[in-house]
Amino acid sequence: MTSAQRTVLISGANKGIGLETARQLAAEGYRVYVGTRDLANGQAAIESLHLPDADLRAIQLDVTDAASVAAAAAQIDAEVGQLDVLINNAGIAIDLAPPSQVGLDKMRQTYDVNVYGPITLTQAMLPLLRKAQTRVVVNLSSELGSTTLHGYPDFAYYGVNLAAYNMSKAALNMYTVLLAKELRDEGFHINAINPGYTATDLNNHQGTRSVQQAAAVVVKYATLDKSGPNGGFYTDGGAMPW
Repeated sequence: MTSAQRTVLISGANKGIGLETARQLAAEGYRVYVGTRDLANGQAAIESLHLPDADLRAIQLDVTDAASVAAAAAQIDAEVGQLDVLINNAGIAIDLAPPSQVGLDKMRQTYDVNVYGPITLTQAMLPLLRKAQTRVVVNLSSELGSTTLHGYPDFAYYGVNLAAYNMSKAALNMYTVLLAKELRDEGFHINAINPGYTATDLNNHQGTRSVQQAAAVVVKYATLDKSGPNGGFYTDGGAMPW
């Protein structure tokens, strides 16, 4: 470990894209905090990576619990003193209802994790991000949150008309733009990332992309230098329409 080692926090990182992102960043020498609601699960996930020389640390983190978020920020502050990269990866898809049938209880649950969670976590981590030089925030979004793409019948996922999930990702995209505008002059790089339709628990492993492919996109935008983009929506093919 050196003073130059960069530190990253990933929410929802005990499995899927989050865990693979942790593996790839740890392999590049990052100090990685693996955010997980259950600390034992987080530790087991780290052990499953078989990277004994990597600096991987499980940290209890429930993005819907303000006390948990505050405790995580205090722990990172005490142990490292700053945060270079925040990856808002935690997300849920719990309702398959179309707009005319979606229940408000499911909408609220979805927004609690997919929208309010990233906002709560980002705000709590801003003081630590400001202490670092890198100042990168990556928000895990989805092409399903693209208002523009949903307007085209030839969009590959035009038929995936899920109100709660799709709307939550559109809201996260807007938060990304607004926050990037606000913090641009402070040297932040804040972007929304579409990892693609990836085989994870979120879709019962029906996705067509591997977690390795998805995480590579996240890592690309988590490791930006000062010339990197800010306030955009990207996938591995480049910029995406909002």
